[in-house]
Amino acid sequence: MSYSGTTQLRVRYGETDKMGVVYYGNFPLYFEVGRNALLRNFNMSYRDIEDDGIILPVVSLNVKYFKPALYDDLLTITTTVREMPAVKIIFDYQIHNESGELIAEGDTILVFTDSSKRRPCRAPESLVNALKPFFE
Repeated sequence: MSYSGTTQLRVRYGETDKMGVVYYGNFPLYFEVGRNALLRNFNMSYRDIEDDGIILPVVSLNVKYFKPALYDDLLTITTTVREMPAVKIIFDYQIHNESGELIAEGDTILVFTDSSKRRPCRAPESLVNALKPFFE
């Protein structure tokens, strides 16, 4: 089982090169947009998690590019949590253009970390409880 959410964004001019193609380094930022939107589905944000004394560093990032994204494209970012988080949370991403074509996919692994001790810790109970119905 898993949990997925979608969000959209329009490619801004400053995210592209002279040819109007999105610079490849912007895709991890698009993934972050997807993560934030997914958390907001549960009325949560990074700020809420950080207020609980937990930070979420990215420890792994993978991206595969299939087609270019262009200036002014409306992109749909689908973000999926593929397994119940414990000490880490894995997000999978697919980005489609307006024609529905898959232009990129990837994943990130983030580790729940106690902000004062800088040591891994368990996922916040509020997040676990929010996701639990999707993994039962």
